[in-house]
Amino acid sequence: MRRWLTAAVLGYFLYGLFIYWYLFMTSDGALPQHLEGTPADPKTFMNGRELLLSEQYSKIKDFLFFVTAPFEWFLFLVMLITGLARKFQHWAEGTSRFFAVRTAIFWFWVSLVISAVSLPVEYISYHLSKSYHISTQTFPSWMKDQLIDFWTNYAIMVLIVGVLVFLIRKFKKRWWLAAWGLSVPFTLFLMFLQPVVLDPLYNDFYPLKNKELETKILEVAKRADIPAEHVYEVNMSEKTNSMNAYVTGIGSNSRIVLWDTTLKKLDEKEILFIMAHEMGHYVMKHIYVGIGGYLLLSLAGLYLVKQLMDWLIRQRGKRLNIESPKELAAMPLFFLLIGVLSFASSPLTNAVSRMQEKSADMYAIEMTRDKESAVRSFQELSRSGLSRVNPPELVKQFRYTHPTMAERITYMDELVILENKK
Repeated sequence: MRRWLTAAVLGYFLYGLFIYWYLFMTSDGALPQHLEGTPADPKTFMNGRELLLSEQYSKIKDFLFFVTAPFEWFLFLVMLITGLARKFQHWAEGTSRFFAVRTAIFWFWVSLVISAVSLPVEYISYHLSKSYHISTQTFPSWMKDQLIDFWTNYAIMVLIVGVLVFLIRKFKKRWWLAAWGLSVPFTLFLMFLQPVVLDPLYNDFYPLKNKELETKILEVAKRADIPAEHVYEVNMSEKTNSMNAYVTGIGSNSRIVLWDTTLKKLDEKEILFIMAHEMGHYVMKHIYVGIGGYLLLSLAGLYLVKQLMDWLIRQRGKRLNIESPKELAAMPLFFLLIGVLSFASSPLTNAVSRMQEKSADMYAIEMTRDKESAVRSFQELSRSGLSRVNPPELVKQFRYTHPTMAERITYMDELVILENKK
Protein backbone atom coordinates (compact mmCIF):
# COMPACT_ATOMS: atom_id res chain seq x y z
CA MET A 1 0.00 0.00 0.00
CA ARG A 2 2.76 2.43 0.95
CA ARG A 3 4.55 1.87 -2.37
CA TRP A 4 1.39 2.56 -4.39
CA LEU A 5 0.57 5.63 -2.34
CA THR A 6 4.10 6.99 -2.74
CA ALA A 7 3.97 6.39 -6.49
CA ALA A 8 0.62 8.20 -6.73
CA VAL A 9 1.90 11.23 -4.77
CA LEU A 10 5.15 11.34 -6.77
CA GLY A 11 3.30 11.07 -10.09
CA TYR A 12 0.95 13.89 -9.12
CA PHE A 13 3.88 16.06 -8.02
CA LEU A 14 5.80 15.48 -11.27
CA TYR A 15 2.66 16.26 -13.27
CA GLY A 16 2.32 19.56 -11.38
CA LEU A 17 5.97 20.41 -12.09
CA PHE A 18 5.48 19.77 -15.80
CA ILE A 19 2.40 22.01 -15.91
CA TYR A 20 4.28 24.78 -14.03
CA TRP A 21 7.22 24.50 -16.45
CA TYR A 22 4.93 24.59 -19.48
CA LEU A 23 2.83 27.57 -18.35
CA PHE A 24 5.39 29.74 -16.58
CA MET A 25 8.68 28.87 -18.28
CA THR A 26 7.87 28.17 -21.93
CA SER A 27 4.55 29.93 -22.73
CA ASP A 28 4.62 33.70 -23.10
CA GLY A 29 1.26 34.19 -24.85
CA ALA A 30 2.88 36.38 -27.52
CA LEU A 31 0.85 37.13 -30.63
CA PRO A 32 2.10 36.08 -34.06
CA GLN A 33 3.93 39.00 -35.62
CA HIS A 34 1.35 39.48 -38.37
CA LEU A 35 -1.35 40.21 -35.74
CA GLU A 36 0.59 42.92 -33.93
CA GLY A 37 -1.19 46.26 -34.16
CA THR A 38 -4.42 44.68 -35.42
CA PRO A 39 -7.70 44.69 -33.40
CA ALA A 40 -6.66 41.22 -32.10
CA ASP A 41 -3.61 42.73 -30.40
CA PRO A 42 -4.49 43.33 -26.70
CA LYS A 43 -2.16 46.36 -26.73
CA THR A 44 -4.75 48.12 -28.89
CA PHE A 45 -7.58 47.79 -26.34
CA MET A 46 -5.92 47.11 -22.96
CA ASN A 47 -3.72 49.45 -20.96
CA GLY A 48 -0.37 48.40 -19.48
CA ARG A 49 -1.81 47.37 -16.13
CA GLU A 50 -4.57 45.28 -17.74
CA LEU A 51 -2.00 43.53 -19.97
CA LEU A 52 0.14 42.63 -16.96
CA LEU A 53 -2.82 41.46 -14.86
CA SER A 54 -4.31 39.39 -17.68
CA GLU A 55 -1.00 37.60 -18.20
CA GLN A 56 -0.56 36.90 -14.48
CA TYR A 57 -4.17 35.92 -13.83
CA SER A 58 -4.42 33.65 -16.88
CA LYS A 59 -1.26 31.73 -16.01
CA ILE A 60 -2.28 31.13 -12.40
CA LYS A 61 -5.86 30.24 -13.38
CA ASP A 62 -4.66 27.79 -16.05
CA PHE A 63 -2.18 26.25 -13.61
CA LEU A 64 -4.94 25.72 -11.05
CA PHE A 65 -7.16 24.14 -13.70
CA PHE A 66 -4.58 21.57 -14.78
CA VAL A 67 -3.45 20.79 -11.24
CA THR A 68 -6.95 20.44 -9.80
CA ALA A 69 -8.40 18.49 -12.77
CA PRO A 70 -6.83 15.18 -11.59
CA PHE A 71 -7.18 16.03 -7.88
CA GLU A 72 -10.49 14.21 -7.47
CA TRP A 73 -9.11 11.15 -9.27
CA PHE A 74 -6.17 11.22 -6.88
CA LEU A 75 -8.54 11.32 -3.89
CA PHE A 76 -10.55 8.39 -5.28
CA LEU A 77 -7.31 6.42 -5.71
CA VAL A 78 -6.22 7.20 -2.14
CA MET A 79 -9.62 6.03 -0.87
CA LEU A 80 -9.17 2.74 -2.70
CA ILE A 81 -5.52 2.11 -1.79
CA THR A 82 -5.95 2.95 1.90
CA GLY A 83 -9.13 0.88 2.20
CA LEU A 84 -11.16 3.95 3.17
CA ALA A 85 -13.82 3.19 0.56
CA ARG A 86 -14.22 -0.32 2.01
CA LYS A 87 -14.54 1.13 5.51
CA PHE A 88 -17.29 3.44 4.31
CA GLN A 89 -19.04 0.41 2.82
CA HIS A 90 -18.79 -1.48 6.13
CA TRP A 91 -20.20 1.50 8.03
CA ALA A 92 -23.12 1.75 5.59
CA GLU A 93 -23.84 -2.00 5.74
CA GLY A 94 -23.85 -1.91 9.54
CA THR A 95 -26.36 0.92 9.61
CA SER A 96 -29.30 -0.41 7.59
CA ARG A 97 -30.51 -3.45 5.69
CA PHE A 98 -32.09 -1.26 2.98
CA PHE A 99 -29.93 -0.86 -0.10
CA ALA A 100 -31.06 2.74 -0.78
CA VAL A 101 -30.12 3.81 2.76
CA ARG A 102 -26.74 2.03 2.57
CA THR A 103 -26.02 3.75 -0.74
CA ALA A 104 -26.92 7.18 0.67
CA ILE A 105 -24.71 6.66 3.74
CA PHE A 106 -21.79 5.33 1.71
CA TRP A 107 -21.81 8.18 -0.78
CA PHE A 108 -22.30 10.76 1.95
CA TRP A 109 -18.93 9.78 3.47
CA VAL A 110 -17.25 9.72 0.04
CA SER A 111 -18.69 13.15 -0.82
CA LEU A 112 -17.81 14.59 2.58
CA VAL A 113 -14.15 13.54 2.31
CA ILE A 114 -13.79 14.85 -1.26
CA SER A 115 -15.52 18.15 -0.45
CA ALA A 116 -13.57 18.69 2.77
CA VAL A 117 -10.19 18.05 1.14
CA SER A 118 -11.11 20.04 -1.98
CA LEU A 119 -12.50 23.06 -0.12
CA PRO A 120 -9.08 24.72 0.43
CA VAL A 121 -8.33 24.31 -3.28
CA GLU A 122 -11.71 25.81 -4.18
CA TYR A 123 -11.04 28.68 -1.79
CA ILE A 124 -7.69 29.41 -3.47
CA SER A 125 -9.48 29.75 -6.80
CA TYR A 126 -12.13 32.00 -5.23
CA HIS A 127 -9.49 34.13 -3.50
CA LEU A 128 -7.53 34.46 -6.75
CA SER A 129 -10.52 35.76 -8.71
CA LYS A 130 -11.36 38.08 -5.82
CA SER A 131 -7.78 39.43 -5.71
CA TYR A 132 -7.87 40.26 -9.41
CA HIS A 133 -11.35 41.83 -9.09
CA ILE A 134 -12.99 39.24 -11.32
CA SER A 135 -15.16 37.98 -8.47
CA THR A 136 -17.30 40.38 -6.44
CA GLN A 137 -18.87 37.61 -4.37
CA THR A 138 -18.75 37.83 -0.58
CA PHE A 139 -17.36 34.91 1.39
CA PRO A 140 -20.77 34.03 2.95
CA SER A 141 -22.34 33.99 -0.53
CA TRP A 142 -19.50 31.82 -1.82
CA MET A 143 -19.93 29.39 1.07
CA LYS A 144 -23.66 29.25 0.38
CA ASP A 145 -22.93 28.23 -3.23
CA GLN A 146 -20.52 25.57 -1.98
CA LEU A 147 -23.22 24.10 0.26
CA ILE A 148 -25.78 24.17 -2.56
CA ASP A 149 -23.22 22.42 -4.79
CA PHE A 150 -22.59 19.77 -2.16
CA TRP A 151 -26.22 18.86 -1.54
CA THR A 152 -27.44 19.03 -5.15
CA ASN A 153 -24.48 16.97 -6.38
CA TYR A 154 -24.93 14.56 -3.48
CA ALA A 155 -28.62 14.02 -4.26
CA ILE A 156 -27.93 13.39 -7.95
CA MET A 157 -24.93 11.16 -7.25
CA VAL A 158 -26.76 8.98 -4.72
CA LEU A 159 -29.33 8.23 -7.41
CA ILE A 160 -26.62 7.51 -10.01
CA VAL A 161 -24.56 5.31 -7.67
CA GLY A 162 -27.60 3.35 -6.51
CA VAL A 163 -28.77 2.67 -10.07
CA LEU A 164 -25.25 1.75 -11.23
CA VAL A 165 -24.67 -0.81 -8.47
CA PHE A 166 -28.14 -2.26 -9.07
CA LEU A 167 -27.44 -2.63 -12.81
CA ILE A 168 -23.98 -4.13 -12.25
CA ARG A 169 -25.52 -6.74 -9.96
CA LYS A 170 -28.41 -7.50 -12.32
CA PHE A 171 -26.58 -7.39 -15.68
CA LYS A 172 -23.05 -8.63 -15.10
CA LYS A 173 -21.87 -8.35 -18.74
CA ARG A 174 -24.21 -5.72 -20.20
CA TRP A 175 -24.63 -3.31 -17.29
CA TRP A 176 -22.77 -0.62 -19.21
CA LEU A 177 -25.36 -0.75 -22.01
CA ALA A 178 -28.28 -0.68 -19.56
CA ALA A 179 -26.66 2.27 -17.74
CA TRP A 180 -26.25 4.13 -21.01
CA GLY A 181 -29.89 3.44 -21.96
CA LEU A 182 -31.08 4.97 -18.69
CA SER A 183 -28.67 7.91 -19.01
CA VAL A 184 -30.47 9.15 -22.14
CA PRO A 185 -33.79 10.11 -20.50
CA PHE A 186 -31.98 11.12 -17.29
CA THR A 187 -29.72 13.56 -19.15
CA LEU A 188 -32.65 15.05 -21.06
CA PHE A 189 -34.66 15.35 -17.84
CA LEU A 190 -31.83 17.20 -16.06
CA MET A 191 -31.41 19.58 -19.01
CA PHE A 192 -35.16 20.23 -18.98
CA LEU A 193 -35.07 20.98 -15.24
CA GLN A 194 -31.88 23.06 -15.20
CA PRO A 195 -33.29 26.48 -16.18
CA VAL A 196 -36.31 26.33 -13.85
CA VAL A 197 -35.05 24.27 -10.89
CA LEU A 198 -31.24 24.10 -10.68
CA ASP A 199 -30.08 27.52 -11.95
CA PRO A 200 -32.46 29.53 -9.71
CA LEU A 201 -30.84 27.89 -6.66
CA TYR A 202 -27.78 30.08 -7.31
CA ASN A 203 -29.16 33.30 -8.84
CA ASP A 204 -32.33 35.26 -9.49
CA PHE A 205 -33.66 35.16 -13.06
CA TYR A 206 -36.23 37.61 -14.42
CA PRO A 207 -37.36 39.01 -17.78
CA LEU A 208 -35.05 41.69 -19.15
CA LYS A 209 -35.78 45.00 -17.42
CA ASN A 210 -34.88 47.12 -20.45
CA LYS A 211 -38.07 46.58 -22.44
CA GLU A 212 -36.87 48.62 -25.41
CA LEU A 213 -33.81 46.40 -25.72
CA GLU A 214 -35.92 43.27 -25.19
CA THR A 215 -38.19 44.34 -28.06
CA LYS A 216 -35.19 44.70 -30.38
CA ILE A 217 -33.80 41.31 -29.31
CA LEU A 218 -37.18 39.66 -29.87
CA GLU A 219 -37.34 41.25 -33.33
CA VAL A 220 -34.07 39.50 -34.17
CA ALA A 221 -35.54 36.30 -32.72
CA LYS A 222 -38.63 36.68 -34.92
CA ARG A 223 -36.46 37.05 -38.03
CA ALA A 224 -34.72 33.83 -36.98
CA ASP A 225 -38.09 32.03 -36.49
CA ILE A 226 -37.40 31.55 -32.78
CA PRO A 227 -40.63 31.43 -30.71
CA ALA A 228 -39.19 33.51 -27.87
CA GLU A 229 -41.42 35.54 -25.55
CA HIS A 230 -38.77 36.77 -23.10
CA VAL A 231 -35.05 37.35 -22.77
CA TYR A 232 -33.93 36.57 -19.24
CA GLU A 233 -31.59 38.64 -17.13
CA VAL A 234 -29.61 37.25 -14.17
CA ASN A 235 -28.05 39.30 -11.38
CA MET A 236 -24.47 38.09 -11.73
CA SER A 237 -22.95 41.44 -10.72
CA GLU A 238 -23.28 40.27 -7.10
CA LYS A 239 -20.74 37.58 -7.87
CA THR A 240 -18.54 38.63 -10.78
CA ASN A 241 -17.30 41.43 -13.03
CA SER A 242 -16.97 39.14 -16.06
CA MET A 243 -19.64 38.89 -18.76
CA ASN A 244 -21.65 36.10 -20.31
CA ALA A 245 -24.78 35.18 -22.22
CA TYR A 246 -26.01 31.70 -23.06
CA VAL A 247 -28.80 29.39 -24.16
CA THR A 248 -29.85 26.74 -21.68
CA GLY A 249 -32.53 24.09 -21.35
CA ILE A 250 -34.50 22.15 -23.94
CA GLY A 251 -38.04 22.18 -25.27
CA SER A 252 -40.47 24.56 -23.59
CA ASN A 253 -37.92 25.28 -20.86
CA SER A 254 -35.32 26.76 -23.25
CA ARG A 255 -34.04 30.14 -22.15
CA ILE A 256 -31.84 32.85 -23.60
CA VAL A 257 -30.02 34.43 -20.66
CA LEU A 258 -28.02 37.66 -20.32
CA TRP A 259 -25.85 38.45 -17.32
CA ASP A 260 -26.51 41.94 -15.95
CA THR A 261 -22.76 42.61 -16.19
CA THR A 262 -23.05 42.20 -19.95
CA LEU A 263 -25.84 44.77 -20.02
CA LYS A 264 -23.72 47.25 -18.08
CA LYS A 265 -20.50 46.89 -20.07
CA LEU A 266 -21.68 46.54 -23.67
CA ASP A 267 -23.65 48.99 -25.76
CA GLU A 268 -26.90 48.09 -27.50
CA LYS A 269 -25.35 47.03 -30.82
CA GLU A 270 -22.80 44.81 -29.08
CA ILE A 271 -25.55 43.19 -27.00
CA LEU A 272 -27.62 42.53 -30.13
CA PHE A 273 -24.64 40.77 -31.68
CA ILE A 274 -24.17 38.64 -28.54
CA MET A 275 -27.86 37.69 -28.50
CA ALA A 276 -27.86 36.91 -32.23
CA HIS A 277 -24.90 34.60 -31.51
CA GLU A 278 -26.94 32.77 -28.86
CA MET A 279 -29.90 32.53 -31.22
CA GLY A 280 -27.56 30.99 -33.77
CA HIS A 281 -27.00 28.09 -31.39
CA TYR A 282 -30.77 27.61 -31.16
CA VAL A 283 -31.38 27.85 -34.90
CA MET A 284 -28.55 25.43 -35.73
CA LYS A 285 -29.73 23.09 -32.94
CA HIS A 286 -26.31 23.01 -31.33
CA ILE A 287 -27.72 21.98 -27.98
CA TYR A 288 -29.23 18.83 -29.54
CA VAL A 289 -26.02 18.13 -31.47
CA GLY A 290 -24.18 18.47 -28.16
CA ILE A 291 -26.55 16.07 -26.43
CA GLY A 292 -26.17 13.56 -29.27
CA GLY A 293 -22.38 13.80 -29.18
CA TYR A 294 -22.35 13.45 -25.39
CA LEU A 295 -24.52 10.33 -25.56
CA LEU A 296 -22.29 8.73 -28.21
CA LEU A 297 -19.16 9.47 -26.17
CA SER A 298 -20.80 8.20 -23.00
CA LEU A 299 -21.70 4.94 -24.75
CA ALA A 300 -18.06 4.36 -25.71
CA GLY A 301 -16.91 5.63 -22.31
CA LEU A 302 -19.12 3.29 -20.30
CA TYR A 303 -17.98 0.32 -22.39
CA LEU A 304 -14.33 1.24 -21.78
CA VAL A 305 -14.94 1.77 -18.07
CA LYS A 306 -16.54 -1.68 -17.82
CA GLN A 307 -13.53 -3.32 -19.49
CA LEU A 308 -11.01 -1.35 -17.42
CA MET A 309 -12.83 -2.03 -14.14
CA ASP A 310 -12.93 -5.77 -14.80
CA TRP A 311 -9.24 -5.83 -15.74
CA LEU A 312 -8.08 -3.71 -12.80
CA ILE A 313 -10.08 -5.72 -10.27
CA ARG A 314 -8.69 -8.97 -11.69
CA GLN A 315 -5.11 -7.70 -11.72
CA ARG A 316 -5.00 -5.30 -8.77
CA GLY A 317 -8.20 -5.87 -6.83
CA LYS A 318 -6.32 -6.79 -3.67
CA ARG A 319 -4.25 -3.60 -3.79
CA LEU A 320 -7.37 -1.55 -4.43
CA ASN A 321 -9.36 -3.35 -1.71
CA ILE A 322 -12.05 -4.35 -4.19
CA GLU A 323 -13.35 -7.89 -4.60
CA SER A 324 -16.03 -7.26 -7.23
CA PRO A 325 -17.47 -4.41 -9.32
CA LYS A 326 -20.80 -5.19 -7.60
CA GLU A 327 -19.62 -3.56 -4.38
CA LEU A 328 -20.31 -0.01 -3.31
CA ALA A 329 -16.58 0.20 -2.56
CA ALA A 330 -15.90 -0.16 -6.31
CA MET A 331 -17.71 3.09 -7.14
CA PRO A 332 -14.68 5.36 -6.52
CA LEU A 333 -12.84 3.31 -9.16
CA PHE A 334 -15.76 3.79 -11.57
CA PHE A 335 -15.73 7.58 -11.15
CA LEU A 336 -11.94 7.73 -11.25
CA LEU A 337 -12.01 6.08 -14.68
CA ILE A 338 -14.90 8.27 -15.85
CA GLY A 339 -12.92 11.36 -14.82
CA VAL A 340 -9.77 10.27 -16.63
CA LEU A 341 -11.63 9.39 -19.84
CA SER A 342 -13.63 12.64 -19.74
CA PHE A 343 -10.47 14.69 -19.37
CA ALA A 344 -8.74 12.74 -22.15
CA SER A 345 -11.68 13.34 -24.51
CA SER A 346 -11.97 17.08 -23.74
CA PRO A 347 -9.73 18.18 -26.67
CA LEU A 348 -12.19 16.46 -29.03
CA THR A 349 -15.35 17.85 -27.40
CA ASN A 350 -13.78 21.30 -27.14
CA ALA A 351 -12.82 21.25 -30.82
CA VAL A 352 -16.43 20.46 -31.80
CA SER A 353 -17.66 23.21 -29.48
CA ARG A 354 -15.25 25.74 -31.01
CA MET A 355 -16.60 24.89 -34.47
CA GLN A 356 -20.14 25.49 -33.24
CA GLU A 357 -19.16 28.79 -31.64
CA LYS A 358 -17.57 30.01 -34.86
CA SER A 359 -20.66 29.09 -36.85
CA ALA A 360 -22.79 30.97 -34.28
CA ASP A 361 -20.52 34.01 -34.74
CA MET A 362 -21.04 33.82 -38.49
CA TYR A 363 -24.79 33.52 -38.01
CA ALA A 364 -24.78 36.58 -35.75
CA ILE A 365 -22.96 38.58 -38.42
CA GLU A 366 -25.55 37.56 -41.01
CA MET A 367 -28.32 38.72 -38.67
CA THR A 368 -26.80 42.00 -37.46
CA ARG A 369 -24.48 43.04 -40.34
CA ASP A 370 -22.32 44.69 -37.69
CA LYS A 371 -18.78 43.26 -37.59
CA GLU A 372 -17.33 46.27 -35.77
CA SER A 373 -19.65 45.71 -32.78
CA ALA A 374 -18.67 42.04 -32.81
CA VAL A 375 -14.98 42.93 -32.56
CA ARG A 376 -15.63 45.46 -29.76
CA SER A 377 -17.67 42.91 -27.79
CA PHE A 378 -14.86 40.35 -28.04
CA GLN A 379 -12.34 42.93 -26.89
CA GLU A 380 -14.49 43.85 -23.89
CA LEU A 381 -14.99 40.17 -23.00
CA SER A 382 -11.20 39.77 -22.90
CA ARG A 383 -10.71 42.91 -20.84
CA SER A 384 -13.43 42.22 -18.27
CA GLY A 385 -12.32 38.60 -17.76
CA LEU A 386 -8.57 39.36 -17.85
CA SER A 387 -8.18 36.54 -20.34
CA ARG A 388 -5.33 36.10 -22.79
CA VAL A 389 -6.34 36.53 -26.41
CA ASN A 390 -3.77 33.94 -27.52
CA PRO A 391 -3.38 31.18 -24.90
CA PRO A 392 -0.82 28.34 -25.15
CA GLU A 393 -1.90 25.43 -27.35
CA LEU A 394 -2.29 22.97 -24.45
CA VAL A 395 -4.57 25.43 -22.65
CA LYS A 396 -6.62 25.98 -25.79
CA GLN A 397 -7.10 22.25 -26.41
CA PHE A 398 -8.13 21.36 -22.86
CA ARG A 399 -9.89 24.52 -21.69
CA TYR A 400 -11.34 26.49 -24.57
CA THR A 401 -14.88 25.64 -25.69
CA HIS A 402 -14.80 28.87 -27.76
CA PRO A 403 -12.23 29.97 -30.34
CA THR A 404 -9.56 32.13 -28.74
CA MET A 405 -10.26 35.83 -28.77
CA ALA A 406 -7.39 36.33 -31.20
CA GLU A 407 -9.09 33.91 -33.60
CA ARG A 408 -12.55 35.43 -33.15
CA ILE A 409 -11.37 39.01 -33.58
CA THR A 410 -9.15 38.07 -36.52
CA TYR A 411 -11.82 36.34 -38.58
CA MET A 412 -14.25 39.18 -37.85
CA ASP A 413 -11.63 41.74 -38.86
CA GLU A 414 -10.89 39.74 -42.01
CA LEU A 415 -14.60 39.79 -42.87
CA VAL A 416 -14.55 43.58 -42.59
CA ILE A 417 -11.54 43.76 -44.92
CA LEU A 418 -13.07 41.37 -47.44
CA GLU A 419 -16.35 43.29 -47.44
CA ASN A 420 -14.52 46.58 -48.04
CA LYS A 421 -12.69 45.06 -51.02
CA LYS A 422 -15.95 44.01 -52.70
